[in-house]
Formats: sequence, C-alpha cells, structure tokens
Amino acid sequence: MRIQLPGSWGFALRNVFRQRLRSAATVAAISLGVAGLILAGGFVQDIFVQLGEAMIHSQSGHLQIALQGYREGRTRAPEKYLIDEPEQVRREIMARPEKPMVLVRLGFAGMINNGKRDLGVIGEGVEPAGEAKLGSYLRYVEGRALADDDEDGIVLGQGVARTLGLKAGDRATLVISMAQGAVNTLDFEVIGIFQSFSKEFDAHAVRIPLLAAQKLMDTQSAHVLVVVLEQTEDTVRMQSTLRRELQPRGYDVIAWRELSDFYDKTVQLYDRQFGVLRFIILLMVLLSVANSVNMTIFERTKEFGTLLALGNRPQEVFSLIMSESVLLGSIGALLGVILGCLAATLLSAIGIPMPPPPNANIGYTALVRLVPLDVLTAAVIGFLATCLAAVAPARRASRLPIVDALRQGN
Repeated sequence: MRIQLPGSWGFALRNVFRQRLRSAATVAAISLGVAGLILAGGFVQDIFVQLGEAMIHSQSGHLQIALQGYREGRTRAPEKYLIDEPEQVRREIMARPEKPMVLVRLGFAGMINNGKRDLGVIGEGVEPAGEAKLGSYLRYVEGRALADDDEDGIVLGQGVARTLGLKAGDRATLVISMAQGAVNTLDFEVIGIFQSFSKEFDAHAVRIPLLAAQKLMDTQSAHVLVVVLEQTEDTVRMQSTLRRELQPRGYDVIAWRELSDFYDKTVQLYDRQFGVLRFIILLMVLLSVANSVNMTIFERTKEFGTLLALGNRPQEVFSLIMSESVLLGSIGALLGVILGCLAATLLSAIGIPMPPPPNANIGYTALVRLVPLDVLTAAVIGFLATCLAAVAPARRASRLPIVDALRQGN
C-alpha cells in the first residue's frame, strides 16, 4: 500500500532523491557526526564507570559509616571516633531487605620499619575474607591477598614496598603511638604487595588482619563500617535510607564519591577534554552540512527562480528547502545512530587498551557504553545542526530576485 505524503513533503522527498550525490554527502556528514558523538560519549561514560568501580573495589566500598567528625578528626585524634559496638551496627544493616555486605575496618597511622629505615604509613585492619571479595580491582604484583589464618600477615602498597625494598616473605615491624602516649609494636610477615588504581594510595597504604590491628591498638572497637552493594546505582538510595536511620544516633554515612577527591578531579579533567571534542564534532557537522546545503542551493538557483516566477511565495520556497533539510537531518540522524551503535558494539567486543589515567597505576581495557540518553542527544544534535545550517541559505534562496535567479546557469 502506497503512503500518500502531503504535497510539500512529497515534493521535498522527491528532491532529496533527485539530488542523489548532494543528499548522500549531506547524510554522510550528519551520520558520521552523530556516530562520532555516540562513540565519544560512550567512551567517556566508560572511563567514569570503570574509574568509579576501581575506587569502590580497591579502597572505599560503596558506602562508609563512621562517627560524625571522623573524616576531619581522624588524623589528630582517631581514638575519639571509635565505634564501640560495630557488630551490632553491622547486624542492623545486613538485616535490611537488600542484604548488603558489611565489612569492619580499624584505621591507624604509624611507622613501618624494615630493620634499616622507617616510613610513615596509613594502615587499616581489615577482615581478609570480606576484603578479598570487595577488592576485585586490587592487583597483587607479588605474593597474595591476606587470608583469615594470616594472624601476623601484612600486605603493602607497591609504593611502600619499593621505598623500603620489601618483598613477599620479608619481615617488617609496625610502630604506632597509642592514645595515652605509649608506643606499641608488632612484627609481621609480608604476605603480598598490591597495586591499586591510585599511586598516592599505594605509596602509603598497608593492611593487616583486623584482630592484629585491634591487638596493636588495644581495642575491640572499629573506625569504619564499609557497605558493599550489588549495584553501584543503588548507592544514593541506600545512603539516604541509612542516613535517616543512623544520623540521629551520631553516625555519618558517606558515599564513595565523597571519599575520592581523585575521582572528581579526573572526571573534571576528562569532561573538559571530551567537551572540546564534542564541540569540534558538532562544528564539523555544522560546517559540512552548511557547505553541502549552500552548494545544493547554488546549483538549484534557477529552479527556485522558476518556482517564484510561477507564483510561489518566498515563504513556500523557504518551507520547501527546510522540509528537505528536515528529511535529510532525520535520515542522517537515524543512520548515525545505527552506525554509532554498531561501531560501539564492535569496539566493545574487541576492547580498547588504555594507559593508566593521571596519578594511576593500572591501565585498563575501555569499552564504549551505549547510554540511551547520550544516543538520543547525539541524534537530536545532528538533526538540529542540519536544520540550523539550512536556515540562512534557505532565507537567501527565497529572497532571490526572480530575474537574477532565472538568469543563473544561462
């Protein structure tokens, strides 16, 4: 069954197919621009997602629960911010319908000694089994992760190990100052050396079993409860829920983004860089389409003069040119979406090897993530760019003097 279009649209569609070469060039410029925007947007989104997951699954977890004021006062007086009954709070959170995993951590600052020299470190007492599940982005360049039976085991950031010349199997001594001014020490065996996403973290981080940290600090308390969720997208909702329940009791619930200044700075850096790239792509689409439309109108000047001579009003000529541009923009945007999605799927299947981001240790394999809103935005930008590029040439063609227009090409 043949679909009957309104007269002006039918005429515009015939003109689009009549000017095959120019139409193809215009559609190609639009579709490549839209596909470029989709690929650039999907690439940037993947950087943000992978960087965020690296921070979550190597350091912070999705949420951290601590006493109010702990983030500001932990370096001066960490003993004032100890959670006296961490197991009770853990049970309350794990009883929720979402069934999150909750890990207990005890933080400390001190010195690590290799028998020859000291280095200041920021340490954590952790639960080895739970941290092994959380730390999927920690890469052990030597040795292995802590296990529950490693009572005197310690794992070091790569920067710490390099500074002190320590290897797996070596012995090291932790020295910390107690709240009362006394000094406590424990000897440990280096079980493993890890590499995370952050050089700064690896330069000062050590981890020991929670029981060893509690023995070292002479306490049964903890500083932080780390909440691990099934989906990162649930972080904001869970944070709001836990804040309503725990803030009145003196606890603070902090999301992973608030814990990582490095993440926000990296996001800002890449946003600026790829914002410029998006602008360049948009400008290329505008210029390409404007050039194509200008050439098409120049070649058809006599045709427009004939339309005006036959009694068509300038507004009708303007409407005809804009109708053609709308059709070209729609076709180009649709083809661009198809091309961009196919290219994104292919690139994601192959993978894009990437070097480490700024201040990071580990490179990664990038993907191109298809975010529906970004795909729609790219299509709309391509369509609007086509329409905007056609406005000035269409106005100029509709206002041509009939005699000059008819003389064109003779």
